[in-house]
Amino acid sequence: MASESLWSSIKEESRQNYIAVFEKEWPGWMAGIFIAILALLIFLWDSPWGIAGGYRNWGDWFYYLVGVTDKRPFPPWLTPLSVSNIGLMIGAFASALMGRQFALRRTTGLEYLKGIIGGILMGFGAALAKGCNVGGFYSAIGVFSMGGYMMMLGLGGGAYIGLRILLWEMENITPKVVVKKPVDPNNKGIDWDKVQPFIGGGVLISVIIIFYIYSMFDLTKIGGLLFFGSLIGLTMHRSRFCFVRAFRCPFMTGESEMVKVVAMSLMIYGAGSAVIKWNFLQDAAMGVHHPFWFGSLIGGLIFGIGMLLAGGCASSTLWRIGEGHTKLMVTLVAFALTNPMTFMLLEKFNLSDKLGSGVLMPDVFTWSLTMPVFLGILLVWAFVAIWNEEVEKFVIF
Repeated sequence: MASESLWSSIKEESRQNYIAVFEKEWPGWMAGIFIAILALLIFLWDSPWGIAGGYRNWGDWFYYLVGVTDKRPFPPWLTPLSVSNIGLMIGAFASALMGRQFALRRTTGLEYLKGIIGGILMGFGAALAKGCNVGGFYSAIGVFSMGGYMMMLGLGGGAYIGLRILLWEMENITPKVVVKKPVDPNNKGIDWDKVQPFIGGGVLISVIIIFYIYSMFDLTKIGGLLFFGSLIGLTMHRSRFCFVRAFRCPFMTGESEMVKVVAMSLMIYGAGSAVIKWNFLQDAAMGVHHPFWFGSLIGGLIFGIGMLLAGGCASSTLWRIGEGHTKLMVTLVAFALTNPMTFMLLEKFNLSDKLGSGVLMPDVFTWSLTMPVFLGILLVWAFVAIWNEEVEKFVIF
């Protein structure tokens, strides 16, 4: 009886823990902490975390295969940002399966069109800013690149314009409803609610196995990026973490939660980055390539409009694909095709240098002043968002 009672207790405790980890939504503050830690691990492991470079690698392969370019790109499974992006999608896919939330989600033709336009704008904007909402904003600010602050302003302005466009759409275009096929109660097929968690568990185990396979071929660094990327994907999916909310919600509803979460996450990331750079564990200039100020500002503005139309930024596009959103699959393709083409055009017409160059924050303020300025900007952002939530000064809905 005692052993049976012990076994029952273990089963019940395991069930409760499974529900807490894979079925309940994680709080935003916890996701912000996890993402900052994982971003720092990626920084120490290889280089600052980014997303757009992986998209560009996929687009480069398309243009190479169709004969637009003759330069063979690096294989996606050996390209750091491509591998971490794949890991992010796999982690979100596994999380969706284990939470019984995976499903192919169709939408209307208008939404697919918005996904294409949004992907084009994000791909174009990320090329101008030399980074997306992760590499050009989050990681840029975290590694003390002045261009990150310009993209932050651009993203805010773009989110405002994008929200105005969506508001016009709501007032002038009657939305179509996607009718789901009714479930046949007599269908004796597979019960996917029961099967999904087992598939999801298998996917997570496969990530670990693939990591060791990479290590067997002396590619431990690449395997680690797949592993870290999968943890970010799992974290983002379980918490519904989305950078878009940090720029959209203050204008849409006044909600400040995601602003506070992203600001806190950046404070952690920046503190760790200061230890890494100030202590010469990594070169202080590493990751500082964002065109200050024009390229980052205009690129952020265009990217911000695109992410509102698409309904997802570079990172949330990946984790939403992991849970089955077909609109974001279209967005990914549009982004991946536009980004490298824009880089080609910028190089062809010698425009890259005119957009600006990377500026390291400590070179402007010194290390002693950089940290108070860095923390002060983030605190001001958070407190303005909190004030706006109370008075709704900038709410346009």
